[in-house]
Amino acid sequence: METFDFRTKSPAETMFFARSLAEKLQPGMVLTLNGDLGAGKTTFTKGLAEGLGIKRNVNSPTFTIIKEYQGRLPLYHMDVYRLEGSEEDLGYDEYFEGDGVTVIEWAERIADRLPPEHLDLTIRRTGENDRTITLKPVGDRYVSICKEMHHEGFGA
Repeated sequence: METFDFRTKSPAETMFFARSLAEKLQPGMVLTLNGDLGAGKTTFTKGLAEGLGIKRNVNSPTFTIIKEYQGRLPLYHMDVYRLEGSEEDLGYDEYFEGDGVTVIEWAERIADRLPPEHLDLTIRRTGENDRTITLKPVGDRYVSICKEMHHEGFGA
């Protein structure tokens, strides 16, 4: 499976990348978001929210599991770390097949519930402010988005 690496040199660049990605997203798209503590997952999600026209402040849903934000497309931000296992059904399909974009942190905990097509994102620290964002598309519509981002000059 093809992967696409993108580099950012500041939180502002990470947000700009995420805003640009958000402009290409459509209803029902699912993104998994991976990265160590402090890698920039929340910064990325804030940029994604801005790109979706969301005005509210976005923060991690660690204690609420799912936060919903309204914009051009709704954003469903999930942090499933605290779930005991994938047998806990929170109505994932309603989000995955709904009218918004779903971002899932710790998605490996519900891997068997993920839709067959989604976009895996991993953010890695490569310096104090430098990040590498790796996109791994699962499904053709996600491949085309990754290629478009790369074509626009975001590629590493």
